[in-house]
Amino acid sequence: MEEAYIHPSSYVDEKAEIGEGTKVWHFCHIQSGARIGRDCSLGQNVNVSNNVVVGDRCKIQNNVSLYEGVELEEGVFCGPSCVFTNDLTPRAEYPKGRENYKKTLVKKGASIGANATVVCGHTIGRYAMVAAGAVVTKDVPDYALVAGVPAKVVGHVDERGNIDD
Repeated sequence: MEEAYIHPSSYVDEKAEIGEGTKVWHFCHIQSGARIGRDCSLGQNVNVSNNVVVGDRCKIQNNVSLYEGVELEEGVFCGPSCVFTNDLTPRAEYPKGRENYKKTLVKKGASIGANATVVCGHTIGRYAMVAAGAVVTKDVPDYALVAGVPAKVVGHVDERGNIDD
């Protein structure tokens, strides 16, 4: 197995773990306590915050920030500029601290489209697909295709991403 590739413009904090075969491209920041699995790809300008867990074989496209409280199981795809949150009622002057972050779980094989937003505290099911630009405000069932603002189930997909008729 090949060791991880870290582009010289990226920063990896002490106590971050990056699995074999993973590629971290330009201008990324992997923060302390983050755990990234094997054979992942992190595109340009990806931020993986403290204590985030990324499973094996995930693809995280350009300009994605995974904030503390987010967990990606294996084989998850995060499209360009998709957004995760970790605080439902943020205030700059009155931070609540990490113990009050809401957890977000993206289960095995799920895909999140470009510019989609995942509001914290929800689970995206196995092999589910979130359409580009959708806003996830509740749990997404396994194999569901969701779209819109707020995201609603509009169909179902198989493990390869084919839409079931």
